[in-house]
Amino acid sequence: MRLITSPLVLLLLTTASFAQDTKPGDTMVRQYLAAETARVTNDPLKKIDSLETWEANQAEYRRQVAEMLGLDPMPEKGDLKATITGQIERDDIVVEKLHFQSSPHLYVTANLYRPKQVDQKLPAILYVCGHGRVKIDGVSYGNKAHYQHHGAWFARNGFVCLVVDSLELGEIEGTHKGLYSDKQRWWTNRGYTSAGVEAWNCIRSLDYLQSREEVDGERIGVTGRSGGGAYSWWVAALDDRIKAAVPVAGVTDLENHVVDGCVEGHCDCMYWVNTYQHDYTLLPALVAPRPLMIANTDRDGIFPLDGVNRCYFAAREIYDLYGKAPSLALTITPGPHKDTQQLRIPAFHWLREHLQGESPPITDVALPMFKPQELKVFDTLPEDEINTKIEETFVAASQPAEVPQTEEQWETMVSQWKQLLATKSFAAWPQKDIPLDTKLVSESRQGDWDIRRYEFTSQDNVRLPLLVLQAQTPRQQTPTRMILVDESQWAEFADFLKEDSKAECPLGKPDSNECVAVLPARGIGPTQWNQDPRKDTHIRRRFLLLGQSVDAMRAWDLRRGVQAASKLGLQSGDKIDIEARGTMAGVAVYAAIFEPGMGDLKLTDLPADHRNGPYFLNVRRFMNMPEALALAGQDRKVTLSGESQVDEYREAVLKALKK
Repeated sequence: MRLITSPLVLLLLTTASFAQDTKPGDTMVRQYLAAETARVTNDPLKKIDSLETWEANQAEYRRQVAEMLGLDPMPEKGDLKATITGQIERDDIVVEKLHFQSSPHLYVTANLYRPKQVDQKLPAILYVCGHGRVKIDGVSYGNKAHYQHHGAWFARNGFVCLVVDSLELGEIEGTHKGLYSDKQRWWTNRGYTSAGVEAWNCIRSLDYLQSREEVDGERIGVTGRSGGGAYSWWVAALDDRIKAAVPVAGVTDLENHVVDGCVEGHCDCMYWVNTYQHDYTLLPALVAPRPLMIANTDRDGIFPLDGVNRCYFAAREIYDLYGKAPSLALTITPGPHKDTQQLRIPAFHWLREHLQGESPPITDVALPMFKPQELKVFDTLPEDEINTKIEETFVAASQPAEVPQTEEQWETMVSQWKQLLATKSFAAWPQKDIPLDTKLVSESRQGDWDIRRYEFTSQDNVRLPLLVLQAQTPRQQTPTRMILVDESQWAEFADFLKEDSKAECPLGKPDSNECVAVLPARGIGPTQWNQDPRKDTHIRRRFLLLGQSVDAMRAWDLRRGVQAASKLGLQSGDKIDIEARGTMAGVAVYAAIFEPGMGDLKLTDLPADHRNGPYFLNVRRFMNMPEALALAGQDRKVTLSGESQVDEYREAVLKALKK
């Protein structure tokens, strides 16, 4: 896929990933995501105007990156239990086959390359591997076997080089792809990303290198390409022990990922959980003022040149503040997304110059020297490994909340939960009020119901329908209840609304004064986008890259829908009861926590655990559905039906507080 460099507005017309999507919902979501991308482009660097401002914020930005990788608080550094399982000698280099545990039972398999003759402490390179699968007859030999030529070159040229397997393509095969293809959307709720495991394994790899007697622990560099380029960014941004870095084809900005559709070519190991709505231009800035070379090819389809350039120029402003412009370099060579000699040679020069103090002419090329079988660490994979299920434990889920014993204790708990939700899950909700601009689109009569069709603005670039059905009366009424519909429910209403329809109204026969609002939130009904499973997955991932989720923004839509409906008719301001089912019932619960205009809740099949939806960033780090229902239902009636079994905590709270 050839991506075209062009201004943001023109990208709306040329984006390859959306080009054939012509439904109104596709147009709306395309425009919305482009506008949201523009809003956060180059955040937070565009706020930096001096070195003092940068240094005052740098530590917090680094902490935020760690948090968004699941590393705040940082896991405990226990015994690495490093074990060498074999050794190869060839052409004046030695290759050790080894493993260590970055956390208990989280194994990292690696090969350590070093010169055969070592007379003094040597600089070291952490080489982190991209997505180069090496699997023969069903046995994984690790992507370290694919990238072995890098380790061998460094060893022949006076370095110790540790080449580490990644989580997914190592000898023990975990997964990078819970959101990409493994249908594990609950990763969002947990605040988990496989990028965090890679970052942690890199940090612990530095610990291992510093434990080696032949390594000068003050002269460690990092490089890698593709996925390894990304992991190079993580560890260089987080850990000052990296003294020089060359990430290759491993970073571009949000405009490329979201608007240009590069997200569709990347698994989850490339991305943080974007709680703070930061652009990836922050990563090279966090390496400053240490030596950094950004390397890429000019026809890379998943790290396009325009975005790579923007990352470089954003970082250069920070390097300039330090007066260290020569410590930042940009190398662009011809070619596609591929590990080429043209890319390797500048990286070798850069790391030799900044870690060895000189860079003589390179006279040998990096070529594989070993069969994959020779580099294998384990004869038998360890039975106690947690690599294959690390997503279950890497980021801890909160424990069930205690029942408060006093009003004051409960008020403190409520305040803390709402603050966490506002900053960790719903930070992308609009911060400025904009007009609802509610407009009547049409009026009609269908069966026993008068029908009014409205549209309102949920937020910039999101215009939603609102259907109001009422019994025929001499005056307009304000809806007394609202149904937040899912797609199948909306289909029933759409069938009823067809001209000359014989279908019964999903509401049945009206009471004499009944007035009901029906709200399809974004992506449902008239604003539904492409429902091809792959397309839908990557639209949802685009939301996540911007620090929001589809479900979180649907909760915002419900809040705005209630505000719009409450201003219709003559009873403006009355609370509106809400009905919803399944995932939408969960969405309604969280909207009710923040929206005072919502009345009682009638919920069917409310998910008992967020693992089954709805999906909000980080929410399981600090609460679950029982606590949310207690917050939403402390001052309103809640009626549950179907499979819901989540009301025990709320009832216990009400009983303890004598409500």
